[in-house]
Amino acid sequence: MTTKGKVITSLVSIVILVFAGWFFFKFYFVFGEGVKSGELNYLVYKGYVFKTYEGKMIQTGYNSKNSSNTIQSNEFQFSVEDKAVADSLMRSTSQIVELHYKEYLGALPWRGVSKFVVDSIITIKPNTVMPAVPIF
Repeated sequence: MTTKGKVITSLVSIVILVFAGWFFFKFYFVFGEGVKSGELNYLVYKGYVFKTYEGKMIQTGYNSKNSSNTIQSNEFQFSVEDKAVADSLMRSTSQIVELHYKEYLGALPWRGVSKFVVDSIITIKPNTVMPAVPIF
């Protein structure tokens, strides 16, 4: 092989390795993991090409990050990869749940639309808030 061929092969190999390292770091490196608790609002199975489980949980407390001085509830939007975990969550809407999640730096279409991926359920408790009683 000529010197020019070796240089081109080396450069292509370096570019491929750098791209592979970036791809792994962006989409497969677990940036953080933890537990969040709140009332499970919904969990749906949706998507055009890649069907994924997507959910939203309403956490206790309030969020006032925006500048319009309004108070809104904290929402945790997440994806679920495991079908068994998703089935358990689908039967637990409006319950208080504690979910263990992993946070990635980027979302993959076959993993879900969120950077937060729930991998297990820690607890499920019935919601003890009294339902609203109509006043006549």
